[in-house]
Amino acid sequence: MDEQKKNMLSLIQPTNTPHLGNYLGAMQNWVRLQNDYNCFFGIADLHSITVRQDPVKLRAQIKESYALLIAAGLDPEKSTLFVQGHNCQHAELSWILSCYTQFGELSRMTQFKDKSAKYSDNINAGLFTYPVLMAADILLYQADLVPVGADQKQHLELARNIAQRFNGVYGDTFTMPDPYITKTTAKVMSLQEPTKKMSKSDENPNASVWVLDDKDTIIRKFKRAVTDSEAEVCAREGKDGIINLMSIYSAVAGKSFEEIEAEFRGKGYGDFKLAVGEATADMLAPMQAEFKRISADKAYLEACMKQGAEKAYKATRKTLQKVHKKVGFVVL
Repeated sequence: MDEQKKNMLSLIQPTNTPHLGNYLGAMQNWVRLQNDYNCFFGIADLHSITVRQDPVKLRAQIKESYALLIAAGLDPEKSTLFVQGHNCQHAELSWILSCYTQFGELSRMTQFKDKSAKYSDNINAGLFTYPVLMAADILLYQADLVPVGADQKQHLELARNIAQRFNGVYGDTFTMPDPYITKTTAKVMSLQEPTKKMSKSDENPNASVWVLDDKDTIIRKFKRAVTDSEAEVCAREGKDGIINLMSIYSAVAGKSFEEIEAEFRGKGYGDFKLAVGEATADMLAPMQAEFKRISADKAYLEACMKQGAEKAYKATRKTLQKVHKKVGFVVL
């Protein structure tokens, strides 16, 4: 680890294949960031079980998510790529930090309220204390920066509050993490409801493009994308569906909105949707081919996971030992 570089941490849940928005908004950014920071990228398997999971499916999705990180361009030698559950120190620090987190703070978490309403038959304690585990993830790696979207800002603020409280009691222990607002290449919205973000949990199969969809499926989904009745490819108020498609085309084809408008002047939406679908499929094709190669090499994938687990444990052991000493545990 280069001590002159800042530490950056980001985790993704393995509960579904990433969609196009995840790929353009997070995964591609991670590839660019790994040269400038000490990057820790993890698969958040512990977080995923706040909602009941099928064990066989979850195990497959963890492996798929890990392989996708490498296929997308993350280098296991440059970055620490790990599965959260392979480093037991996440759960251990989470318990300690839960003793420095107020019940009222967790009660105000909007994601808990949202998920409690959605999964009313399983409002478990893990769902309630989920933000403490997230804080432990961040503080364990002494992360200077955490890439966050709008829906995670509240959790990062809680991590900062916990760090400040702990440091106030015991002296300098944790780095105060700052949000890293990613320069998103495209804000990818649902293909069926273009005023909403593309989501892993959307039940409409035509709303999201998954990064492992084949070319025919991708083109079919774009052909079914919601637009409007004007038949003019341009960005103006009231054209949410077209603006979404233009944003995606801009990101995958490297063209400005002006260039896109000029390219499709006088052409119908059918031509435009087909072009967006083909450009998206072509952009994803190399990553998909690499994913197939990595997934087929089970020994390589397992070796990378073991290496990642060892690097993650080594990077965080010192922090946890410091915490143990501060709170008064006997350290052997």
